[in-house]
Amino acid sequence: MSRKLAITDLLPLPNCSTKIPRLGFGVYQSPPSQCVQSCLNALKSGYRHIDTAQFYANEAEVGKAVRDSGIKRSDVFLTTKILSAGGSMQKSYEKCLASVEKIDSGKDGYVDLFLIHSPHSGKEKRKEMWLALEKLYEEGKAKSIGVSNYGVGHIEEMKGYAKVWPPQVNQIELHPWCQQKTIDQYCQKHGIVVEAYCPLVRNYKASDPTLVEISKKHGKTTAQVLVRYCLQKNWVPLPKSDNPERIAQNADVYGFELAEEDMSKLDSLDQGASGALVEAVQNN
Repeated sequence: MSRKLAITDLLPLPNCSTKIPRLGFGVYQSPPSQCVQSCLNALKSGYRHIDTAQFYANEAEVGKAVRDSGIKRSDVFLTTKILSAGGSMQKSYEKCLASVEKIDSGKDGYVDLFLIHSPHSGKEKRKEMWLALEKLYEEGKAKSIGVSNYGVGHIEEMKGYAKVWPPQVNQIELHPWCQQKTIDQYCQKHGIVVEAYCPLVRNYKASDPTLVEISKKHGKTTAQVLVRYCLQKNWVPLPKSDNPERIAQNADVYGFELAEEDMSKLDSLDQGASGALVEAVQNN
């Protein structure tokens, strides 16, 4: 690689001044009672990017962790997502505003990124939610806006109603067994930052022979290899754990580099849509 990666690395988002940290911390299925401490552990380990959602029911805990950490709000990048439309643009906007207030209750509270969690609600509701996010963006309540689980067709459809296009981020499932090359290449072409959820494959592939061989070669855990793989693919990985030791390990991925041969071996594991744990996007 031409430049050494660092935990402080940022990526510019298209058509705005916001930059996103290259490594994020996921809190899916982190119960409220645990979430605050896990986020504090992540921030202590150097993460400056936390990814929550309305569906996760822990937005307030993420906000509390940032306040309790003593780190300046402007130094932590916070993402949330809307899953279901409110029934009108205004109602969807109010749902999003409620999330902002849970996360950052200050007078000028904001989130750094607000995503539509899924395209599966249908075209009209996708439009309703996007227009709500655009309003949030215009008001500075969201510094950037994007989508999740969107295929090429969903993003192209947005041209018919979006003032903000392309979406600044598309968060999708990504790991060696589900590389989603069509949507990845489309996003890279249009400058859309690609975030990788499930980058650790929920530990289901920890005994995969190819992965184990590469991890032994570098003296790293299989999870560390998977996070590093994402970074070298130019994705923004969102590893998730509530275990303090693993939280720290998953961020300790900057003292080694996967060789071209390692990357090729991991690339060869791709199973297409059948390799997805959660979902592969629909591109048509």
